[in-house]
Amino acid sequence: MTEASAGEAVSTETGSTTSLSVVPRHVAIIMDGNNRWARRHGKGQLSGHRAGVDAVRKIVEACSEYGVEVLTLFAFSSENWKRPPAEVRGLMELFLHALKREVKRLRRNKIRLKVIGDLGQFSPVIQQYIREAEEQTADDYKVTLVIAASYGGQWDITEAARQLARRVQEGTLDVQDITPQLLEQNLVTREMPPPDLLIRTSGEHRISNFLLWQCAYSEFYFTDVLWPDFSQDEFYKALQSYSQRQRRFGLTSEQLDAGP
Repeated sequence: MTEASAGEAVSTETGSTTSLSVVPRHVAIIMDGNNRWARRHGKGQLSGHRAGVDAVRKIVEACSEYGVEVLTLFAFSSENWKRPPAEVRGLMELFLHALKREVKRLRRNKIRLKVIGDLGQFSPVIQQYIREAEEQTADDYKVTLVIAASYGGQWDITEAARQLARRVQEGTLDVQDITPQLLEQNLVTREMPPPDLLIRTSGEHRISNFLLWQCAYSEFYFTDVLWPDFSQDEFYKALQSYSQRQRRFGLTSEQLDAGP
């Protein structure tokens, strides 16, 4: 099983009830459009990212209501380090502020925090707060919130391949024993199921080096809504779209209908 059982939830924004035939266990989101939102509202770039943090809170709450077990958010890519230095500094300050401020809220709402990526690129202070936030939210949780920061899918696969290459070099692994399953066990996402649903906001139709291996059989959902405006109701639309699809994993519809 890669999906949670069917269920109903009430939109906290409209009061409407939405029925879903299936609920994805793992939802991944590329949170795009913060800068465009800021420009549209005549504000500075960081105001868009701050508004994006509010959207994160809403979607985390929605995951808890619906029974989504894992939510992975693409917060900062390995390529984002190339952005203007002032923007990068601002994003790092915002990230650190969120780590300091959100832990109590996460614990209260039974949300476990996990940060994945090339964390050595962050300052020692941010690395320390990441470790502390993960430790403080590690027990008694309903939803795992995964923040992909300084992350790239190509980097992830390359690091996994390097780990296997070292084992071959050391003589503890035979080349013939390398399988897709073994490589997958060396990815930074090895402790979680692959994403059932990948959402991208802001109208872009690409995955931008995000979870390349893991999304091999994910369902994709694209929306023109900018991330700060991505409400719980917009999230419901994505889940509803997912619940109406048939996931075949390389099989035909007839094979799935016939059952095991």
